[in-house]
Amino acid sequence: MTLSTEHISTYAEQFIKAIVDYSPKLLSAFLILVIGIYAIRFINKMIKKLMVKRNLDPTLSKFLADILIWVLRVLLFISFISKLGIETSSFVAILGAAGLAVGLSLQGSLSNFAGGMLIIMFKPFRVGDTIEAQGVIGTVSEIQIFVTKLITGNNQTIFVPNGILSNGTIINYSIAGTRRADLIFSVAYDADLKTVKEIILKVLKDNPKVLQTPIPTVSVTELTDSAVKLAVRPWSLIGDFGDVCSDTLENCKVELYKAGIEIQPFVKESSRKPS
Repeated sequence: MTLSTEHISTYAEQFIKAIVDYSPKLLSAFLILVIGIYAIRFINKMIKKLMVKRNLDPTLSKFLADILIWVLRVLLFISFISKLGIETSSFVAILGAAGLAVGLSLQGSLSNFAGGMLIIMFKPFRVGDTIEAQGVIGTVSEIQIFVTKLITGNNQTIFVPNGILSNGTIINYSIAGTRRADLIFSVAYDADLKTVKEIILKVLKDNPKVLQTPIPTVSVTELTDSAVKLAVRPWSLIGDFGDVCSDTLENCKVELYKAGIEIQPFVKESSRKPS
């Protein structure tokens, strides 16, 4: 098929007419896009400043700011394509179907996302707290949307999924600020229990890291076939807990041996299950 000069001229005129007719929509759409981008940046800065003034938790502030930004971006994109003349109802339907498919394939991730929201909202622990959960103990280094990052005492990094973390038992050792150690000493039956208690209480009193309020206690907990078990329960600040446990064991052993009191070969630390 051969195009004549007349046909080419007609197509050119129609093309130019289409461009002229569509150019207002195109210009207004890109104007909305540019203004929207700068408006979102401005809103983001204002929201962050407002959250800082209200002293909101940093993790919660970042989470809310990120969600707000993505919501505004989606709304801006829909406004942009709507201004171009694209039917948005079908686009929203496709987006919803895609979202449903992705949601079904990422059920575990969505559970972790929901768990992260619950943790951030209800704050069973904060960054810097020492917690025990899901069989691990560590200091909370970071609360992310899907996982919580813990640092153990030997500097290992553990990532716990927020889904199981929010649905399980969490022991927070940092909320109260103090912690009690539950140490068990076993002494021979022929030992003078009154003297044993006096020695241990003196050791606890002489240790500056042992709190005197609440008062540390020493009490008999069990009579076994070969020994008398005593529970030694000193209190300390969270940061001094490890030192108090080791110092109490060492100093009590030294002082009891000086007094000629025999310690049976059974000593354990059972602070995870205080009475």
